[in-house]
Amino acid sequence: MVTGRCTTTKHRGAYPGFSKGSLTSAAYQYSTIGGKINSLTDCMSYRKFKADHLFTGTELPGNNKVLVIKSNGEIEGIINENEAGEDIESFKGTLTPGFVNAHCHLELSHMKDLIPEKTGLVDFVYKVVNERHFAEEEILNAIENAENEMLSNGIVAVGDICNNLLTLPQKQKQRLAYYNFIEASGWLPTISQTRFERTLNIYNEFLTHNPQLTTRNSIVPHAPYSVSDELWKLITPYFKNKAVSIHNQETVFEDELFLQGSGDFVRMYQLMNIDNTHHQPTNKSSLQSYFSKLSKAASLILVHNTFIKQEDIDFAENNKSDGQQLSFCICINANQYIENAVPPIQLLMKNNCNIVLGTDSLAGNWSLNLLDEMKTIQKNFPGITLKEMLQWSTINGAKALQMDTALGSFEKGKKPGVVLIENTDGVKLKKESSVKRVL
Repeated sequence: MVTGRCTTTKHRGAYPGFSKGSLTSAAYQYSTIGGKINSLTDCMSYRKFKADHLFTGTELPGNNKVLVIKSNGEIEGIINENEAGEDIESFKGTLTPGFVNAHCHLELSHMKDLIPEKTGLVDFVYKVVNERHFAEEEILNAIENAENEMLSNGIVAVGDICNNLLTLPQKQKQRLAYYNFIEASGWLPTISQTRFERTLNIYNEFLTHNPQLTTRNSIVPHAPYSVSDELWKLITPYFKNKAVSIHNQETVFEDELFLQGSGDFVRMYQLMNIDNTHHQPTNKSSLQSYFSKLSKAASLILVHNTFIKQEDIDFAENNKSDGQQLSFCICINANQYIENAVPPIQLLMKNNCNIVLGTDSLAGNWSLNLLDEMKTIQKNFPGITLKEMLQWSTINGAKALQMDTALGSFEKGKKPGVVLIENTDGVKLKKESSVKRVL
């Protein structure tokens, strides 16, 4: 037993400030022996948060609960208000774990307001490819500003698409937790080796410069319409035990390309002077054409799903690997910005799919704010509750990015951050609702 007198003169919500009854019922077990404390950790100070509503990551347990957090940000537990003693910090609104942005392109932040709205995916992709080249200093400043925006909007973790090393200096500051999806693309079979080597070099640079975060990097395919069979073969060995994302069925033309070999993507290949004669239609949907190639991924994130159908959901659920975490990422504001479309969220919910939320990039969105995504979802699907959307943006996203041991919920030992949603109508969002980071 470690003993020693506590020399702290003031405890901000320290255990000695709790009522005697609360210590026993909350299993805190603070006790003294001859004026000595049982362990040095008993001297640690605590903060106690209460709000109109408290979301744990999965539940809204009632407004008489208090969240207890250690001074280092680690969750101690949730207790009843009448057991919490003094020094409770009270808030108007809903307290929730920090948000997880499951899909972002931070490296495109300098393209904000550059591409007109509602161009359709093909023209949007064409403009991104051809208009993304700016001075490096301007790109780096935009990346920093975008990360600041995410921080202020309560985001604590990001699944970020990387086609270069420009985001690496900002990520090395470790202000947010990142899962880096190093993206491979190349539709021409003849360039598959070159494209793979370039992607592998970027991947290795991330490993070298973030050695403590080696498990949070993976090589991923950009989209079914931009990865040749030859490139697929080169990247699939790198999926094992990793989180892997892929842009899925973002436009109706994606399925048309694989079903009939026609549609607007043929025009895109022509615009980019890409020879498409090697492509043979599979007579299956896009998802059903590529899904088996992702069997080695421990966590698989299908992004957008704007035009996914019931038979594709069935196929994915029935053909995922044993133990594979399958998530469907919704980026509704990007879908509206680019395609003027809305994903079939109710269909995904009907099938009990693991839904997560993303912002996509500032090239195709008005903000990097998950609360804005939730507002748009609620506007288009009034029956979806805030509780459901918060679960998508917290614990579901943390699981998808393999970060749920530390983030996503107010469970003892985690450090998920604390976010406050203000100006709500009970547990319903309003246009004026806002979000800020508390811890």
